[in-house]
Amino acid sequence: MSIHDGHRQRMKAKFLQSGLENFDSHNILEILLYYALPRSDTNEVAHNLINRFGSLSAVFDAPIEELCKVGGLSEHSAILIKLVPEIYSAYSIDKLKNIKTIKTSKEAGEYFVPRFAAKTTEEVWIALLDDKYNIVKCVKVGSGNVNSTRISVKNIIAETTKSGATNVMIRHNHPAGVALPSKDDISLTEKINLALKLVDVKLLDHIIVADGDYYSMADNSKLDIFK
Repeated sequence: MSIHDGHRQRMKAKFLQSGLENFDSHNILEILLYYALPRSDTNEVAHNLINRFGSLSAVFDAPIEELCKVGGLSEHSAILIKLVPEIYSAYSIDKLKNIKTIKTSKEAGEYFVPRFAAKTTEEVWIALLDDKYNIVKCVKVGSGNVNSTRISVKNIIAETTKSGATNVMIRHNHPAGVALPSKDDISLTEKINLALKLVDVKLLDHIIVADGDYYSMADNSKLDIFK
């Protein structure tokens, strides 16, 4: 029997009784790492992680190569850490799988926010809808670093016409920012709107997601096209 077994059993019992509510950040990592480091002092490794990255969320967002530099952490353990936000994102998306239509900006925000839960780089997606606002398809049309992304308006038109959609919603994230549009976001929205008009497709909204929150350009009348 390992010298850590008694402590681990107490930690597991505490979790089963009250969840993670009374756990400090390093304790959450400690108990998670039980399943990758069965014979190591995971409390020490957890402290090393928090000390290096500064917070629990920063640990989960850290690149795997940086995690592997932390003392006591193997690649196997780092992969387990990276799985957590991805599993949460998949779980959140799965709970929304029965949503077939998006008719309001509020519904769009609630539908889109979970899809960016584990993203640390900026991505742009379009939701393609038919004339009854049924979801035809969601397509990623661009990705980039944490501050910028490059997309092709030509690709957006191609995806839209191929799907037969008559309405489009844009959604993208600001991983290191706030849910507010930049000048580039506004300019991009105008360009996409002009291109969609040429194929008789309506741009319904541009939803910006950041830190679990969202901003609707349509609701906030940021552009004349949404008024």
